[in-house]
Amino acid sequence: MSDQKKRLFLVDAYALIFRGYYALIKNPRINSKGMDTSAIMGFMNSFLDVIKKERPDHLAVCFDKGGSANRVEMFEEYKANRDETPDGIKIAIPYIYKILEAMHIPIMVKEGFEADDVIGTLSKQAEKAGYTTFMVTPDKDFAQLVSENIFMYRPVFGGGYETWGIPEVLKKFEVENPLQVIDYLGMMGDASDNIPGLPGVGDKTAKKFIKQFGSMEGLLENTEQLKGKMKEKVEANAELGLLSKKLATIMLDVPVEFHEKDFEMSEPDVTAVTEIFEELEFRRLTTNFTNAFSVEAMASKGTNHEETTPKKTIQKAAPTTNAGEGQFSLFGGDSQPSTATEVFSSRKTIKDTEHFYQLVQSGMGTKLFIGNLMKQPSVCFDTETTGLNPLTAELVGIAFSWEAGKGFYVAFPEEKEAAQELIEQLRPFFESTEIEKIGQNLKYDIKVLRKYDISVKGQLFDTMLAHYLINPDMRHNMDVLAETYLNYTPVSITELIGKKGKNQKSMRDVPVEEQTEYAVEDADITLQLKEHFSKELIEADNQKLFTDIEVPLVRVLADMEAEGINLDKDFLNSLSGDLDSDILTLEKNIYEEAGEEFNIASPKQLGEILFGKMKLVEKPKKTKTGQYSTAEDVLSYLAKDHKIIADVLEYRGLAKLKSTYVDALPLQVEEATQRVHTDYMQTVAATGRLSSNNPNLQNIPIRTERGRQVRKAFIPRDENYVLLAADYSQIELRIIAALSQEETMMEAFKNGEDIHASTASKVFDVPLAEVTREQRSNAKTVNFGIIYGVSAFGLSNQTDLSRGEAKELIDAYYETYPKLKHYMSEQVNFAREHGYVETIMGRRRYLNAINGSNAIVRGAAERNAVNAPIQGSAADIIKIAMINIHRKLEDGHYKTKMLLQVHDELVFDVYKPELEEMKTLIKYEMENAYLMDVPLDVEVGVGQNWLEAH
Repeated sequence: MSDQKKRLFLVDAYALIFRGYYALIKNPRINSKGMDTSAIMGFMNSFLDVIKKERPDHLAVCFDKGGSANRVEMFEEYKANRDETPDGIKIAIPYIYKILEAMHIPIMVKEGFEADDVIGTLSKQAEKAGYTTFMVTPDKDFAQLVSENIFMYRPVFGGGYETWGIPEVLKKFEVENPLQVIDYLGMMGDASDNIPGLPGVGDKTAKKFIKQFGSMEGLLENTEQLKGKMKEKVEANAELGLLSKKLATIMLDVPVEFHEKDFEMSEPDVTAVTEIFEELEFRRLTTNFTNAFSVEAMASKGTNHEETTPKKTIQKAAPTTNAGEGQFSLFGGDSQPSTATEVFSSRKTIKDTEHFYQLVQSGMGTKLFIGNLMKQPSVCFDTETTGLNPLTAELVGIAFSWEAGKGFYVAFPEEKEAAQELIEQLRPFFESTEIEKIGQNLKYDIKVLRKYDISVKGQLFDTMLAHYLINPDMRHNMDVLAETYLNYTPVSITELIGKKGKNQKSMRDVPVEEQTEYAVEDADITLQLKEHFSKELIEADNQKLFTDIEVPLVRVLADMEAEGINLDKDFLNSLSGDLDSDILTLEKNIYEEAGEEFNIASPKQLGEILFGKMKLVEKPKKTKTGQYSTAEDVLSYLAKDHKIIADVLEYRGLAKLKSTYVDALPLQVEEATQRVHTDYMQTVAATGRLSSNNPNLQNIPIRTERGRQVRKAFIPRDENYVLLAADYSQIELRIIAALSQEETMMEAFKNGEDIHASTASKVFDVPLAEVTREQRSNAKTVNFGIIYGVSAFGLSNQTDLSRGEAKELIDAYYETYPKLKHYMSEQVNFAREHGYVETIMGRRRYLNAINGSNAIVRGAAERNAVNAPIQGSAADIIKIAMINIHRKLEDGHYKTKMLLQVHDELVFDVYKPELEEMKTLIKYEMENAYLMDVPLDVEVGVGQNWLEAH
């Protein structure tokens, strides 16, 4: 082996595991067994990225075991303040060990020592053996180990890696030698490790001291050069400073040894790895793994060194052989290329599963098929089309299955009249009220068939919706469901038409025999999933929610989406010009306040101006990459004190409004209908709320004047119609009042009082008539904040109250509404006992972390235990209202149409002669969708545009 080839990668296991877990904390990966697999997935993705990108010759993964006995002996409080490891990580460790063992990756661990020390020892031993070592970790402490042959290989926020050699470390820490990083860490201390450091010494002071005195010892020997309180603090804590330096020093004498043969990459046991991935329900990760060890990937080994190795210190390594020689192996030696790309999976596929999928012949064959079809009580069907947009897609074929392993495919001609003639023959099936129709994402099929004037009648069973109720936190696409519940991998659509892009084929271009196998397999698998989910819905006590709300809503949403809404494009063009003018004015103001021009949209440049040049904050927050944070929450907190920041936030808001809505909406008008058609997703939000896509009409800002103006662009279909908006008033507060049986709040609602003024009157102990605007505003913030678990800190940030005043207000609130606090406590207790909470209709939100040991994760679950039933119940109620109103509109043959659902609001295109009747009907149905001990209240508005109606 040449010197150029000697590269060792040492992975800091826990650093990557914690990083992966917390990266997914807001959207954890929960499998069908309820297991949180985020930590495993996060770690493995990072680990495989290193392998794919760098093709290491030698590699090991290093773990902690039992903490650092040596440091605890020196300082009993070392790492004593850390939260307990989250359960999601505890569960992950044994699996990660199993995966690494199956991959034949060396695991380095030594009882009583930390991974830092194991990596430090091995890196120095490898350096003596002529190796270049890359320490794979985001932990800055490792910078002290960097040398001519030892580098940090740091994962970067947002993806990718960066390499720190000596120049990077010297620049980052402002030192002359990487060893001085130890002094820097010792002076500053480390809150996460509970290393005390020198009191009063932070980042800037530590760097200043090192420049001035060279080291901790140099500082302590020259304290006479210090002044005032700093001199007193340093002299009084000299021993603490020296102890902190010792604690921060990575040990280089752990009893582990680097034997290069033991660290060589070797061929993984592909079968064992994929079996573990299947158990964990990792689909993409399996593909990622096989890609990492593919023949093509192996052939690239050694070609990426230039990216990680600074050119000044190491020459670029040459490939082992010329391309195409076929002798190179990732795993060393002279073996032939590995066959690791063959995925040895226990899952069945169409190739090894007995099945009977038949193409229905035209003429007599079709008649015989339809005769048999009409005899079935329950049939699964699946449309194959020319595209994903149901408003423009044309039928290519329809697959049918009513017996596992069997099914039929009816291919459609391209000519429209002939296609219509064929669908007419199938009309009796689709419009039969006696035959149950099964499908995966039936809303799409219903909208496609609607174009052919076919109405899908009878009972529906949508497997995607069923699974959403059973396990809302998992993905619900058919491939995932088939692999998870049936241990079966369906044929991928990309096998037929290729990947997305200009070269992707249409389904029409696929031979009809291949269409048949692919389409009928989908129908067959969906049928089998239905049998599985029917039982699980009963076990989860969600059958009624499924049949009475989610399934009927499919037809409601299909009609709303097909209807679309009219858009005033001329108004939006005018508004776009106004926004350009506003943005230009703000730009000038910001440049004047900053004293120079810069790219306001660049977080890096903006941060340098606000915090580097203008120094608006004494200790500005920084991102993981070291630049000043200009995130929304950071700037919002500072906006009231600094005009330039308020202007920047307004600039951002207007720029986003212009690009996301004002300029984008006209481009989303459907050519055939000249209307905008949003897609409502039932299976995204775990709370049960609908989400809107393409375009997202639920996120149009309404708190700013310009944001509200966007609603002006939504107009009735013509001069014979007006828009009507019906909005639930304070529905979440009414729900929590009813569920908690808090009489004081219930009475306020029953008496028609302003709930925020009523709350302010009671909390601030003033007569209702004397409540000030500010008191009402603060009470409103608490009223809504309580549902989301607002803290004194959070309330203080949202109001002009100090943290102490905010705490007093929250305490007074709970004294005023004691049953509310009791209800919240009961919800958390219920979740701890059962693992979930429920809405008024029995919709479950599973909270696996509610009994976890990590306080941060557990706290989030506790807040969800209170919030989810409230938000989810509001979602249930508006869905019931939508179903009932839709039914009334259909039964009465009204011309009025329901167009939009946005949060707690419904928007209608109302035929003017029906207006008075609609006002009464819609208000009644919404207020009586679900009867509680607190009345629901709906405000109805009418106008020539959405803003006017709202």
